[in-house]
Amino acid sequence: MSTLSPSLPGGTWSLGDLTVTRFGYGAMQLAGPGVMGPPADPDGARAVLREAVALGITHIDTADAYGPHFTNRLIREALHPYPGALHIVTKVGATRDANGGWPPAREPDAVRRAVHENLENLGLEALDVVNLRLGDATGPQPGSLAEPFEALADLQRQGLIRHLGVSNATSEQVAEARGIAPIVCVQNLYNLAYRQDDELIDALAAAGIAYVPFFPLGGFSPLQSSALSAVATRLGATPMSIALAWLLQRSPNILLIPGTSSVAHLRENAAGAGLVLSDEDLAELEKIGG
Repeated sequence: MSTLSPSLPGGTWSLGDLTVTRFGYGAMQLAGPGVMGPPADPDGARAVLREAVALGITHIDTADAYGPHFTNRLIREALHPYPGALHIVTKVGATRDANGGWPPAREPDAVRRAVHENLENLGLEALDVVNLRLGDATGPQPGSLAEPFEALADLQRQGLIRHLGVSNATSEQVAEARGIAPIVCVQNLYNLAYRQDDELIDALAAAGIAYVPFFPLGGFSPLQSSALSAVATRLGATPMSIALAWLLQRSPNILLIPGTSSVAHLRENAAGAGLVLSDEDLAELEKIGG
């Protein structure tokens, strides 16, 4: 059994009955360019995964659509048999096309097939957490998730999935999902500059549900990036470190899954997220999202 590292910033959070480090790792960048095909350096990719576990990270985020299939197979090659404390969160609801696009695949049969592909490629008998990815590349889109989410809930009843979540979802879809089956996490675009989910984060925190932001530096305007860089320079840190530290301090239910294909960058992110921002720093950073 691996143990949780006390050195990782943010401590831990519970996804249902699973305890994970709030500082996790997102595996998307381990695939080839455009998240298609194998990585140029498979040994390097496996080294990053092993370093994540060595650091004490117990939350790895992935999807069988990454590659497709290559990222999950790398995770299995690098880490299987998995440490007892390690939990892998995956997602279904999108596939890949020949041009590298992400067409939706949310029909019940497609959802069931994706779950079985994740199980096979990760080498698992049950998936810890499965997120249903909604919307499209432009963001969340309105509409019912009942049909695909009910398919996931059925797979959960069969014992193939332990816990459920949603990704790229509207607040209405989060509420609809919770009416079908309990969820343990919501994974959406959120950062200093893109704060449309502020109310949702607070509501989820009150309900004990994790919020997992992706693209911690995505969607910044040049002006916002300049403001973040100015704070980072003053504190002797990188913009990514400031962005990650701010997210950890924003709410206790926020879990981080920054991605990288570099061992050195992984260590830098883990150290940088532990930066403690003062009230003055936070006030200056708040202006970025204003």
